Amino acid sequence: MSGKTILITGGASGIGFGIAQQLGAVGHSIIIADLNLAAAQSAVTQLMTQNIQAQAIELDVGNALQIAALPQRLLPTKVDVLINNAGIQHVSRLEDFPADKWQLLINIMLVGPALLTQTFLPGMRKQNFGRIINIGSVHSLIASPFKSAYVAAKHGLLGFAKTVALETGDCNITINTICPAYVKTPLVEKQIAAQAVENGISEDDVVNKIMLDPMPKKAFIEMDELAATAAFLIADSARNITAQTLVIDGGWTAR
Repeated sequence: MSGKTILITGGASGIGFGIAQQLGAVGHSIIIADLNLAAAQSAVTQLMTQNIQAQAIELDVGNALQIAALPQRLLPTKVDVLINNAGIQHVSRLEDFPADKWQLLINIMLVGPALLTQTFLPGMRKQNFGRIINIGSVHSLIASPFKSAYVAAKHGLLGFAKTVALETGDCNITINTICPAYVKTPLVEKQIAAQAVENGISEDDVVNKIMLDPMPKKAFIEMDELAATAAFLIADSARNITAQTLVIDGGWTAR
């Protein structure tokens, strides 16, 4: 299909940047939105060396005013595809979980996607095209100890997507959630260390006994799997796929 303009939150690194690279390589224009403007600009520089059209914007997905101002700020560019990817993690028993940290995770990974979707829906309706892709997690379907806020936010994305799908059934807009098992990103690398401390085990044991043991395929999910799934959801052939949860988990949730 013809190239679309894709805004990716948390796009300066990890999953967001990996998807940006691969979608940009097939002709889409990329907007890297990130809390760290310098990192976003560095990511755009890398994309441009690969002949990918891209721009960087600073965005705090927990700031409702910044989100509401985005369509005007981006003019004359119109966003065709929104990828809600920004995320953080905090590993702690609920009794020790700081209240402000719990709220922050919910704001970034559930409230932020809702407000971003709300902001870009009018433009998508006007052009009768829009694709909203939430980056969920295997933890959108199952739970793990010490991740109460993350699991709650990722579960919430599924209900949110179903509701928006019902509200956009009258036009060519879809909303879906991609739910991978562990992807080797900086966020996961930090989590390995945190889980080792919380569980009192080695980092190798975290990888083998906590992260990969539930997966029949015993492998981290690769970036090309996520990007190819996103590319499919953007395509016209996926126009009637909406409110769906696309699980890439090596068989984890078959148990």
